[in-house]
Formats: sequence, structure tokens, C-alpha cells
Amino acid sequence: MTQDSELRIAVIGAGPAGVYSSDIFLRQLAKLGDELGLGTHARIDLFEKLPVPFGLVRYGVAPDHPSIKFIASALEKTLDNPNIHLYCDVEFGKDVTLDDLLERYDAVLFATGAIKDKPLRIPGADLDGVYGAAKFVEWYDGYPTGVREWPLDAEQVAVIGGGNVAMDVARELMRNADDLKARTDIPDNVYEGIKKNKAKELHLFIRRGVAQAKFSVQELREMEKLPGVQLIIDEDDFELDDDTIEEAGKDKLTRQMVEELFAIRDMAEDMEDDGDVDFEGNPADRKYYVHFNSAPTEILGEDGKMSAIRVERTETSADGHMTRTGEFTDYPVQAVYHAIGYKPESVPGIAYDEKGAHLANANGDGRITVDENNTEIRDRLYATGWAKRGPVGLIGSTKSDALMIVTNMLEDLAKNKENARLAPDRDPESIDRLLESRGIKPIDFAGWKRVDAYERAEGAKEGREHKKVIDPDQFRALAHGE
Repeated sequence: MTQDSELRIAVIGAGPAGVYSSDIFLRQLAKLGDELGLGTHARIDLFEKLPVPFGLVRYGVAPDHPSIKFIASALEKTLDNPNIHLYCDVEFGKDVTLDDLLERYDAVLFATGAIKDKPLRIPGADLDGVYGAAKFVEWYDGYPTGVREWPLDAEQVAVIGGGNVAMDVARELMRNADDLKARTDIPDNVYEGIKKNKAKELHLFIRRGVAQAKFSVQELREMEKLPGVQLIIDEDDFELDDDTIEEAGKDKLTRQMVEELFAIRDMAEDMEDDGDVDFEGNPADRKYYVHFNSAPTEILGEDGKMSAIRVERTETSADGHMTRTGEFTDYPVQAVYHAIGYKPESVPGIAYDEKGAHLANANGDGRITVDENNTEIRDRLYATGWAKRGPVGLIGSTKSDALMIVTNMLEDLAKNKENARLAPDRDPESIDRLLESRGIKPIDFAGWKRVDAYERAEGAKEGREHKKVIDPDQFRALAHGE
């Protein structure tokens, strides 16, 4: 094999979507490449703007998820493939341009994810004390460019949202700092912040009914085991009609979620009957209210600072259609966190579909288009994960996306198999020379392993498996062996 014969692919984003796509591309090429006339060899260069890989797994999921370390371990094994080359601390659109990549790669795949909140469009959303979930997640996950302190002085807080991010945020706001530190890799500033958290009462508001929530069973089970926290449920929310029960039963995951929610309802009743205790029967000093069919309509306050949230009671039909009742309740709270969805980032030089909140691609097949109307495909450019479909779906969806996109990429390359190696510059070291000429020092996989080893050593000093580094300059120094 020569450097001219291998396919060369650039992937933008080293989170789950980018890493899974890289792995699947190599596997599918090895399996189908000869049949397609493409050969079976490829080099994939994976570019990540952060100093470390793993994106959502490291910086978008609550640190107390037990599955995180298993997912991260699987991603790391993929990155250890000699045909995948990691370039962290390299930002697309700033350090490298689209023209730079098309000169050196036969195809470019965008797996850029999402870190911005969808805006909360109700009166009062601009008052002090109203926060988007994304920034809070960045804080407790130690995002390199995130804030290092977070105001946790509200005794009564509200969380808006019916999905897993809302559940994560609510759980961290109810967490005991010592319990969280013992089981996770949180850095010192997050531990100290949560230790000072004054929240004693939390209200989670979900617009639709029990059968329409989007929680995973794992999230619900984690909510059930919060030391010192009493769960409080409105039994009226669980009076489901036959049509709703039948509809929920058609989907396995929905059925499992509803069954778990009914188990939580029973648990909440026991907590109250036993004298306002937590899941272990110990006295609870924090109360966690879960409100279904509750749509926040306004944030109330004065002098620029919020003081309460106004919520309208809703009704939800079996098919998920929500209607408003005109019944309002005001809840005194001093902070509101909204987790109503993320908005994937735009990418320099690539059209964006504002309605779908993703990069413009043809009928959701991942082929990048000239504009959001999907009228004309741009050759050699693709999107996967949230960049392709918007901020919906879990890790399983990301894997399915990756397989579909890779299939399309190989199909397109095979159509032009006599000239599939489209990049004129086929020197594998060309990208390194380009970055060096611009003063860019990428962090490769070996550099990441140095950071990881340091984090494990620091964690071991405290009897923990891991302890996150959060300072970007420290990342760089560790990665480069300085």
C-alpha cells in the first residue's frame, strides 16, 4: 500500500459521533472496499477544537452516570487504532479551513455536536436567576472554557424539561457533595460549589403527561437513589386513561419508562408515609417535586431578579397532543434552569437549517447541501450525529447515524472509483506541516494518554478512580510533556 492508494478522510469533532463514524468507516471499508473497487485501506484524521477528545461523554453528561466510564473506554480503544490520527486543540474554521481539508482529504465528515441551549421563549426569561442547562452542565463537567464558579444560593429552584438533561440538572442540584465526589471525577471547584449549595426544594416541570416524557429508565433509577432527598409526586398525574396506556405499551422503551415512573410514585408514597424520608429511610433535608402536565408560562420578578415561576396546568391526549386548561399556579423559586433542548453549532462555510437546528443536508441522509432547502448536494461533504439530525437521540442513535453516513460515503466514492482519491495533496504529513506553519501544536492520542494518566494519579491520591483537569493550559502542558 502507498500513500496514494489509501483513502483519506477528515472528521471534524472527536465526540461519540466522530469516533464511532471513524471506526465504522474503517470496518466497512475493510469489509466492502474490494467489492466496491475502493481498496481496503484508509487514513482518518480526527480534528477536535478542545484539548481532549470524547465531547459529549466527557462534557455533556452528568458525572454520576455509571455508564460514562464504559463508553469513554470504548471510544478510547477506537482512538488507539493506528489508522485513526487524533488532532485535538485544532479548531475548524480558525486553525484549518474547508479548502485546506479538501486539498488533503477525499471526504470531510462533520460531527460537531451541540453545546448551546435553545432559548426559553416566555416572559421573564431574561431575569437574573434564569439559566440555560448547557452552561450549568459545562460548569459541573469542567468544560475547558466554562465558568469556574456557579451561584448556588437559591433555596428553592425550578428545572424545566422532560428529557434526560433536565433530569441530570435536577439530580446534580439535589446531590450531596461528598457523595458526588466519592463516586465521580468532579474537580475541586465543583465539589466546593455543590458543598455550598443552599437548595432545599426543587420543582421539575414537564409540559406533557407521564406517558409522553422522554426520560431513560437509567435516569429514573439514578433519581431514586439520592441521599437525603424526598421525592414528591402528584398522584393525579398518574390517572392514565385506557387509550394512553395502550399507546404507551406499543413502544418498549416508553412502556419501561412508564413502569419505572409508577414505581417512583409508589416510592414517593412510602417516603411520605414513613415520615418524609429518603430512599434509605433516613430523614430527608431536601424535597424534590416532580410535576407532569405543567407548562411554565412566565418568570415573575422585580428589579431585574426573578422571584417565582408561573405554571399552567395542561392536559395530554394519548397521541401526545397537549392542551392548556387556563389553571395557573405560582411557585416561589429563586432560580430556574431550562433544559428544553440544545442547538447544534453552525460551521463556517456550511449552510445551516434553522428550522431543523442542524447542518443543511439532503433529506437527513447526511450529504451536505448548498442551502437549507436541500436542493443541491456539495460533493465530498457529510454530517453525522446531532450535526446531521439536530439535538435528538442517544448514543444508539449516533451509532445508527454513523453506519448510514458511512454507507453513503462509500457509495459516493464507489461511483467514481477510478478517481475516488479526489484530494490532490496525498502526503500524509502535509497537514502536520500546515499546522506547524501556523503555529498550531495539536494534541495527539499519546498526548491525551499523558493527560489521562495524570488525572488517574491525582484521583488515586484521594481514593478515586479519576479527577478531571479543567485548565486548558495545564492540559496542553501535560499533553506535550512540558
